[in-house]
Amino acid sequence: MEKFTVYTSTIVPLMNDNIDTDQIIPKQFLKSTEKTGFGKNMFFEWRYLDNGSENPDFALNDPKYRQAEILITGDNFGSGSSREHAAWAIVDYGIRAIIAGSYSDIFYNNALKNGLLPIVLPLDEREALANLPADETVEINLIEQTIASMLGVYEFEIDATWKHKLVNGLDDIGITLQYTDLISDYERRRPSYWQ
Repeated sequence: MEKFTVYTSTIVPLMNDNIDTDQIIPKQFLKSTEKTGFGKNMFFEWRYLDNGSENPDFALNDPKYRQAEILITGDNFGSGSSREHAAWAIVDYGIRAIIAGSYSDIFYNNALKNGLLPIVLPLDEREALANLPADETVEINLIEQTIASMLGVYEFEIDATWKHKLVNGLDDIGITLQYTDLISDYERRRPSYWQ
């Protein structure tokens, strides 16, 4: 997993509440267990018109937001089904952090497991960030747990264990690999009848 320490990007506002996982990645695109290829279908029903062309009224299709890698949104983001594909789609699209009022528990954990930083901020701070000029960058410093912009600095909370994993780029496999010597030693000492 890619490390997340300090990240600077512009933001794209999508200030809807209750964005569920079927809106993030509709069920018809859940045909793969690979983590790639989902980004092009993220928010499919909002991003595209019935004829397949881009919806010009949707924020992610606005040229001024196309390079944004931070999504700012409403409350209860990622509700609905437990599909991990929702986190995969957001990461595959290029979003590295989401700033919301709250998250469903399952989505929150799926995001963290995939290197996507879910930040919780109160509505007034989110609205201020959402109203920044589209070309204004925001710096997320996970080590300091701050978001800095021309507005000032906002602080956010994150569980220390998840912070350690993100800062060090450790997913579940990476954590296991930290114990390679102990695992190898155990394998060498195992009785032959267990093999």
